Amino acid sequence: MQSASDRHEYPAHWEADVVLRDGGTARIRPITVDDAERLVSFYEQVSDESKYYRFFAPYPRLSAKDVHRFTHHDFVDRVGLAATVGGEFIATVRYDRIGADGMPASAPADEAEVAFLVQDAHQGRGVASALLEHIGAVARERDIRRFAAEVLPANTKMIKVFTDAGYTQKRSFEDGVVRLEFDLEPTDRSLAVQYAREQRAEARSVQRLLVPGSVAVVGVGRTPGGVGRSVLGNIRDAGFTGRLYAVNRAFPEDLKELDGVPAHRTVRDIEEQVDLVVVAVRAEYVPEVVTECGEHGVQGLVVLSAGYAESGPDGRERQRELVRHARAYGMRIIGPNAFGVINTSADVRLNASLAPEMPRPGRIGLFAQSGAIGIALLSRLHRRGGGVTGVTGVSTFVSSGNRADVSGNDVLQYWYDDPDTDVALMYLESIGNPRKFTRLARRTAAAKPLVVVQGARHGGAAPQGHAVRATRLPHATVSALLRQAGVIRVDTITELVDAGLLLARQPLPAGPRVAILGNSESLGLLTYDACLAEGLRPLPPLDLTTAASAADFHEALSHALADETCDAVVVTAIPAIGDASTGDAELAEALRTAAERVPGKPVLVVHVELGGLAEALSAAASTAPRSGSAAPGSALRTHPIRPLDFPVEAPPQPADTPADAPRLIPAYPAAERAVRALGEAVRYAQWRREAAEPGKVPEYEDIDEKGAARLIDGLLARGQGLTLGMDETCDLLGKYGIEAHRALHAPTPDTAADAARTLGYPVALKATAPHLRHRADLGGVRLDLADEEQLRRAYAELTDLFGKPEELRPVVQRMAPRGVDTVVRAVIDPAAGAVLSFGLAGAASQLLGDTAHRLVPVTDREATSLIRSIRTAPLLFGWRGSTPVDTPALEELLLRVSRLVDDHPEVVAVTLEPVVVATHGLSVLGASVRLAPPPARDDLGPRTLPTY
Repeated sequence: MQSASDRHEYPAHWEADVVLRDGGTARIRPITVDDAERLVSFYEQVSDESKYYRFFAPYPRLSAKDVHRFTHHDFVDRVGLAATVGGEFIATVRYDRIGADGMPASAPADEAEVAFLVQDAHQGRGVASALLEHIGAVARERDIRRFAAEVLPANTKMIKVFTDAGYTQKRSFEDGVVRLEFDLEPTDRSLAVQYAREQRAEARSVQRLLVPGSVAVVGVGRTPGGVGRSVLGNIRDAGFTGRLYAVNRAFPEDLKELDGVPAHRTVRDIEEQVDLVVVAVRAEYVPEVVTECGEHGVQGLVVLSAGYAESGPDGRERQRELVRHARAYGMRIIGPNAFGVINTSADVRLNASLAPEMPRPGRIGLFAQSGAIGIALLSRLHRRGGGVTGVTGVSTFVSSGNRADVSGNDVLQYWYDDPDTDVALMYLESIGNPRKFTRLARRTAAAKPLVVVQGARHGGAAPQGHAVRATRLPHATVSALLRQAGVIRVDTITELVDAGLLLARQPLPAGPRVAILGNSESLGLLTYDACLAEGLRPLPPLDLTTAASAADFHEALSHALADETCDAVVVTAIPAIGDASTGDAELAEALRTAAERVPGKPVLVVHVELGGLAEALSAAASTAPRSGSAAPGSALRTHPIRPLDFPVEAPPQPADTPADAPRLIPAYPAAERAVRALGEAVRYAQWRREAAEPGKVPEYEDIDEKGAARLIDGLLARGQGLTLGMDETCDLLGKYGIEAHRALHAPTPDTAADAARTLGYPVALKATAPHLRHRADLGGVRLDLADEEQLRRAYAELTDLFGKPEELRPVVQRMAPRGVDTVVRAVIDPAAGAVLSFGLAGAASQLLGDTAHRLVPVTDREATSLIRSIRTAPLLFGWRGSTPVDTPALEELLLRVSRLVDDHPEVVAVTLEPVVVATHGLSVLGASVRLAPPPARDDLGPRTLPTY
């Protein structure tokens, strides 16, 4: 709660940019006394019917008293928000706190009346739904727990806004008015509604950039060469199906056409609607272009111009202003410093990029933050796209540059339900919002594979052009969390392409069992070893000998695919003696026909310098892309290209490959690469099966959530952040059913004896000085002290070895049953959110990094897998004849810690070390908790676009 002295301070953190249902953007901000003229202008543009629905009577204009009331707020009991586009209001919402009698009130009253008004031209865009999310978050921040709204029965649109929001609500009808009351506490349904709306809106905003009906390129040079002229030629040569315009203020007034494209001096001069503008002018001229585009109704921008955040602090501020400027007009931006976008769909055929050739159409989506890496990926897919039933190509490509606005998260939203994309490949140099990325990745990966390689992961900082939230988590932890979300994490772009080729046209394996067959015993053994290294279960390789014919390969592959003990097949091949070209084509056809008979198992080919096999694999079926002059059955010849170049001759352009097209068989030049891709597919398939039953977050009847909240509030009243003492830590953990053994301080031998009598023998005596804490190997712990004599003797030994008691900080603790020492931690990372970690105490976790991680809240299935995912897990389950420990008790502890952190965002760190897990039960022998005020907004807050 704010105090009386700061009730009128402007809450700048309520300002936000949002994406609306149609993909456009709006800015939501508090209404202030300076908005009087905007409010009057807005009201004049609202229809009489909408005014009637708002005020229940004809209300043609606002009086001076109305304007004062609707623009003067205390931002506590009376709050008004406006949605703006181009600086002008398009919708408003306000709440007024009321008491039990329905009259204006102040805290502790926790109910408010809420009312909306949306300009008719913007109704149906989801503006009211977005405003409801934001005014609800504001109300919760001001300790308002419930909204009430009175609506005329005929105002069905507004009733639907409230009923569809997913909140728990009551509905009544009295005096011709529908009264709705609903709690503002987020529910599973309200969050599901919010996320679904977020996905549709952000996907639509990207679709507007990738599927434009018209494109203008601003900055087209009058002479050949230059970025603008090159992009214009790329769009034209790709066969863009929409309207295309060339724009340059320097064009002569009588110039009407350039390279066959209509030419204009400014965007304003174009009479038709322009959906997308590619900006290729110097950075200092970009603001003028943005203003022209915004006033002309352009939907989005691809900014190729450099000179922004990658150039230093001044450029970073220039970049922020660019985003603010564009969003003010409802536009989204790819870039700046972008490479461009590509959409190979036959209905679009857009190459608004610096890539001189259109890539092959296909079903792989590509996202790269780096232009150089993006073109390398396109090049490798072109070279390696061959397969038994055709080529694997690209559906859409986005290179975001500095990703000041549109990011990988937005593109994931688009790919999630894009029918033309089966596999998503992403090269990321930074993740602006890891928490959201993980959430979106989990949902996307449940529908289609998502393969990610992260660059700049060991540099300690994001690339200069990228502004990201700071994270305290090491890269290995972030990678583990991404894998938990179903992301296929690879280390190089070669592995990225290898995995993409397999996943794009091969079914997921049902398990890790792999059959190996081929005409080289040595290559088969290499493949066998590679499978073992990847954790797969290879069957003994079948050597067909170098004399094997295409028919022999066909028979062996057919037999292997029919074998119920095999989940995937790797075919190895070395060059045949004789006419290699003919042999390649025959082998490709043999493999294709055999694989068609059992389409449910993946097949991979490892070939060693078979000159024509890659081409033969690409042309072995009639569905392979061919030029118009190619004869049926002729092979598609690819052109050799350098790593960062495209073919001199454009590849043939077929119609889009249907989603149910025959499966491609990818070919790999090395066994290790093929098996590594297969291993990733096996692990991803296992994740998909487990994700189908994610488990649940259990409820525990002995958890006192409200009592813990009161305790936390009282403790935080002392200051902004604090580490709790032992008694406070035990009290808070106890509210969640976690019993921590209390350690009593023993500054003298006498106090140690008193503590032991209080706890009861046997006891342990421990030194807790920082250099000795959790270091039993240094001798700072004495266990199983059965009486006072042994305790005093141990006390003397410790002081003789390590110094005075004030240096040792000794404590006495009740002995716990012996078992395996473990450590449980939970931290709130500013970027990734709440993370729960588990490992064995001591060298295993500290020296070897053998620690597993899960995102909070953790489900029962995740707790089970968390314990089993560390390398030293066998020590918990009876390794080498030892007695297994009580892992169900350990799982319950993890779930309770997860609940504590999830229920109370003020708990920013919990460490339980050691947790001794015995045969029956466990003992928490050390515990620390740190509290801090929660952020004003969290993951349960309203939809907002990030500001970098």
